[in-house]
Amino acid sequence: MEPTSPRLLLVTGATGLVGSHVVEAARAANWPTAALVREQANVDWLRPQGVDLRAGDVTAPDSLRDALQGVTHIVHCAARVGDWGPYTEYEHVNVNGLRNLWEAAHRAGTLQRFVQISSIGVYPARDHYGTDEEEPLSEGGIDSYTRSKVASERLLRELAIRDGVPYVILRPGFIYGRRDRTVLPRVIERLRTRKFAYLGTGEKLLNNTAAVNLALAVLRSLETDAVNEAYNITDGRLVSKREFIETIAQILELPLPQRSIPLPVARMLAGVLEATWRFLGKQTPPPLSQATIKFLGFNTDYSIEKARRFLGYDPEIDFSQAMANSLTEACADCPASGSRS
Repeated sequence: MEPTSPRLLLVTGATGLVGSHVVEAARAANWPTAALVREQANVDWLRPQGVDLRAGDVTAPDSLRDALQGVTHIVHCAARVGDWGPYTEYEHVNVNGLRNLWEAAHRAGTLQRFVQISSIGVYPARDHYGTDEEEPLSEGGIDSYTRSKVASERLLRELAIRDGVPYVILRPGFIYGRRDRTVLPRVIERLRTRKFAYLGTGEKLLNNTAAVNLALAVLRSLETDAVNEAYNITDGRLVSKREFIETIAQILELPLPQRSIPLPVARMLAGVLEATWRFLGKQTPPPLSQATIKFLGFNTDYSIEKARRFLGYDPEIDFSQAMANSLTEACADCPASGSRS
């Protein structure tokens, strides 16, 4: 038998929430792993993980040539995230960055598989009840991030067909977990200052995806024969928006939210705020936007049966435990126990 060529996994976005969990899972599974890191990135967490740190930036094609040498598998987690800003800024990272990464890997000549972390946000902005992957992608999108994710999925398919390299697209929901430096801290701050308000009753389902469960789906995607497909990835048991928020408040002993905004009022207010913010040229997002309503106002229940069947995906951890683990790092300066008042 001819010896098989050595495998090498490259993770982009390895210093972020998703990428760091992928690195952790890959090393635990004995995958030889490299991390693509920008020059200014904080790599303190990565250094002890036993990964090969390779300098590069997906938006700088010339920086990728050496970084992609010998890489056989890529998990592409790097992305510009958020719900505010011009489309060109999201396109630059999420679409053009993917193209740059793919072309560099193709020139290196060793790429065997490409796993793209996309988003359940690629589906239309409406209530979803068990929506599966047959649902057409959103043609317009309500924010630049989701539009760029739709465009990046389509680009990946074109490149993979052109070059004959297998790919897998994973569509997680709302991702939470340890090392979250953005969303959970903001939610905690709004709870602490009593500024959080539900949109509607808060009883609609959230598409929650623990980062540790998503990393498990990534490992399955690296090994599966069911390639050239997209898969929804969630925790399996979805929770309501209210349960999600109240779990955070109860674990941290923060005040439970008492306010709610009727959805019709929220939609009107979001439209006014977005128009005002654009007129003023503000770079920070408004306190309420159509993207916020998509996240908190719609029922976002998506089927993961395809992932269960073809990837062998079975969520590793349930919501309650995953959230408890997440909050140990997300709130180093939260009020002490007994401070609810």
